[in-house]
Amino acid sequence: MTDLLAERERRVQWFQEARFGMFIHWGLYSIPAKMEWVRSVERMGPEAYREYFDSFDPAGFEPREWARLAKRAGMKYAVLTAKHHDGFCLFDSKLTDFKATNTRAGRDLVAEYLEAFRAEGIEAGLYFSLIDWEHPDYPHYGDRHHPQRDDEAWKGREHRWERYLAYLHGQVRELCANYGKLPILWFDFSYGEMSGERWGASELIRMVRSLQPDAVIDNRLEASGESLGSMYSGHPTEYAGDFASPEQIVPPEGVTDVHGKPLPWEACVTMNNHWGYSAADRQWKSPRQLVRKLVECVAKGGNLILNVGPDARGRIPEGSARALEAIGRWMSRNSPSIYGCGNARRPKPEWGYFTAKGGKLYAHVFETPIGSLCLPGLGGGKIARMRLLADGSELRENEAWNTKLFKDCAFVNFGEPAELTHPLPDEDDTVIEIELA
Repeated sequence: MTDLLAERERRVQWFQEARFGMFIHWGLYSIPAKMEWVRSVERMGPEAYREYFDSFDPAGFEPREWARLAKRAGMKYAVLTAKHHDGFCLFDSKLTDFKATNTRAGRDLVAEYLEAFRAEGIEAGLYFSLIDWEHPDYPHYGDRHHPQRDDEAWKGREHRWERYLAYLHGQVRELCANYGKLPILWFDFSYGEMSGERWGASELIRMVRSLQPDAVIDNRLEASGESLGSMYSGHPTEYAGDFASPEQIVPPEGVTDVHGKPLPWEACVTMNNHWGYSAADRQWKSPRQLVRKLVECVAKGGNLILNVGPDARGRIPEGSARALEAIGRWMSRNSPSIYGCGNARRPKPEWGYFTAKGGKLYAHVFETPIGSLCLPGLGGGKIARMRLLADGSELRENEAWNTKLFKDCAFVNFGEPAELTHPLPDEDDTVIEIELA
C-alpha cells in the first residue's frame, strides 16, 4: 500500500504544479452538433450514425492552432478524446474500421494532435471511453446507456463480453505503445456493475503501467462521476487512479480521503453546457467566472481542466476562443499565483481566496472592499512585504483610524487616503503577493 501511495505522489507532482489544462471533446457527434451523447439520446442505430462517418471531413483541423490557443490561455496540459462512447476512433486503430483514417479526413488525428501540442511544450494526454456503442459485443438491449437499450429488434442478440474486453485492452495497448510518452490517460466511465474488474481493470492497469509507468490516470476505471472509489478509503486498489475527477462542479471543501488527507483532484468543466460541439448552446461562462473558478480549484488543492468542443470542421468555437484569450491575459500577469500553488491552510476570506506556494501567500481579491482590505490572521507583523502581482508595484500595510480595533488583520488599500474605498486594479481578480515574515 505504501508503494502505491508513494508512486501516486511521484506521478502527480508535475500535474499538481501545472494546475490548468484543456479538455477537447471532438468526433462524429460534432456533425449533428447537439451533444456528444446524441447517439444515445436519440437512440440512433448503426446505419443512421454511419452517415456522420461517411461525411466526416474536418478541413479546418489545425491542431497547432489549438495548441497555441491553449498556450496563450496559460494551460500546461491537454487531453483529447481518442475514442468517445460512440466508438469512433480519432487514431489509426488496427482493431476497427470505424476510425478517422477511413473517413474523408484520411489521417491519424491523434498523432497530429500529439505532435502539435508537444511542439508547443504542452503535456498532451488522451481520453479513452471504456464504453463502445459501435462494437457488437458491448451490451446493448437492456443496458442503461446504449442507443439500442430498448429497441426490441436488438433483444436476444448475442454479445460476447470476453471478446469486447480483448478489443478494449487491445486499443488501450495501441495508444500506450504507439504514440510515445503519454503524461495523462483519462478513462471514462464506470456505472453500476460496469466498473472495476468488469473492465478487467487489474490486468488493464498493469499493462498500462508496463508501457506508460509515469502516466497520471483518473479514477473512473473504478468510480463513476457519482461515486467515490477506493482512493477515498485510504486503501486504494491498484486501479483506483491517481486523481479524483469531479465533473461540472468545484467540490465545496476540495477532496480528501476518509481520514481527511488531501487527494489529488481535477474539476472537469465545460465552457458552455456541453462537452461536444452544440451549435445552439450559447450559454458561455464569462472569463471572469472561469478565472475565479480556476483560483477556487487551486485554493482547494485541485486542478481545473476546461473543455472545448471543436465543430465538425475542427475549429474551436468563437465563444471558447474569446474566453481563453481573456483568461490568458489574466494568466500572463498572475500565473505565479496558480502554477505550483495550493491550499493556504487558512480560513477562506470573505472577499475571495488565498493560494500559497512556499513562503508566499497570494490574496485573490474578487470584491471591492469598503475602505481598507482586511487580510485576516496576518496582523501583528506577520508580513514582510507585499506587491501587486500583475505589475510588481509595492503595497504597504496601512493603519487608518477606523482599522485600529481589528488587531488580527493586516490592512492594505489600493489608493489614498487609506480610509476611503478605491476600485480594484483588476475587477476579475486582483492578486496580492505576500511574503511572510
